[in-house]
Amino acid sequence: MLRPVRADRRTTSPRSAAPLGRRLPLVAAAVVAAGLTAACGPSSEPAGSAAPATAAQSSQALPSESQSATASAEASPTASASPSASASASASSSPTPSRAQSGSGSTGGGSAKPARTSAAPAPAKVPGPGYDSSADAQKQIDAALRAAKADGRMVLLDFGANWCGNCKAADKVFAQSQTAGILGASYHLVKVDIGGNSSANSALLRKYSPSGGTYTMPVLVVVSPSGTVRTDTHVTGNPSLTAEGINSFLRKWAA
Repeated sequence: MLRPVRADRRTTSPRSAAPLGRRLPLVAAAVVAAGLTAACGPSSEPAGSAAPATAAQSSQALPSESQSATASAEASPTASASPSASASASASSSPTPSRAQSGSGSTGGGSAKPARTSAAPAPAKVPGPGYDSSADAQKQIDAALRAAKADGRMVLLDFGANWCGNCKAADKVFAQSQTAGILGASYHLVKVDIGGNSSANSALLRKYSPSGGTYTMPVLVVVSPSGTVRTDTHVTGNPSLTAEGINSFLRKWAA
């Protein structure tokens, strides 16, 4: 009877020992977890919440980076446009200097010389109507010839008298703007009084109109800058004492 009892104890003890062996590791794990909790302190957030927060932060960082990238992309066209604008501005402003450089290169590298322009001489003074009997006619003629040599104009000698009707008619034409313009541009006019008793002035008439005889006033004599007589109306006859006649005469002998 004793043997079966011991045999039963042998058979039951292994079955109860196995579950105890399996429970010991679980108890040890619980003790280790409790120790870690006491050492680190309780967590205020549920487990696994840290990883989503990090993911959310990274997801928030990504849009900000994308926004900065977008902003830089939006800013970059402006930045890229400014060099092109400056390049276009420089390109638009460059042709003028390039043409100037090409022009200077065509002349052998020297600077282009401005074209010489000769200013037209000032119009010569046109005497008023009448004849000054007290004037030194020879001195006036000499001054007119010197001026003619300087500017290339002709000298027009008008021999007349203050009582001469034809001389007064010629004076009226000389005073007209068109005729005065021709005289001032092409002649130095000297008026010599031969209606008085001036022998000097009569000698000048014979010098420039030597054909002699009876003179019909006014006597118009055109003299070149060298002193050569070009025409004498005592020989050729006076032109019509109108604006058309006198202007035609003046234009003909001005050249």
